[in-house]
Amino acid sequence: MSGATLIGLVMDLAAITVLAYVLYFRRHHRRDLLFAYIALNVGIFAVVSLLLVQRVDLAVGFGLFGVLSIIRLRSSEITQGEIAYYFVAIALGLVNGIAAAFPLTALLLDLMLLAVMYIADHPQLLGQTRHQVVTLDVVHADPRSLHADLENRLRAPVLQCIVNEVDYVRDVMVVDVRYRVVRP
Repeated sequence: MSGATLIGLVMDLAAITVLAYVLYFRRHHRRDLLFAYIALNVGIFAVVSLLLVQRVDLAVGFGLFGVLSIIRLRSSEITQGEIAYYFVAIALGLVNGIAAAFPLTALLLDLMLLAVMYIADHPQLLGQTRHQVVTLDVVHADPRSLHADLENRLRAPVLQCIVNEVDYVRDVMVVDVRYRVVRP
């Protein structure tokens, strides 16, 4: 392993540690995705480093990463915010693998990516709104009564609600709700 690759690996491990443990896990508390971000990042770093040593066309590597990312990210269990963390974990691996020969450039790009994620996912920035899928034990025909029922159940002002499913046989309604958190 060359000195530049070793420096890139150290920078990559530091960056993914900050992204996965300091930013993501402390805010969202999902151990399964914590592991996925780290494994994906280190795997991408290793493959990019190998592609650079072997002088293989980088387009082949980028195509491979795109295919692998699409397979896992199509799951409905992952939020759009978690997909953003996936993307940044991939970007950190690519940046530190490709720019290992230019450590200052890699460091600046790492800092920029981490700063953007820190700010964009900061609880104070977006912490006043929430999203929840609610299953109601009643079917509302009138949108105003649905809105009032949701506000009563959530004890918060509803910003938007979209009916995803109505089952008249079981008298059940599934609603996607966005609401504002009211602080006491």
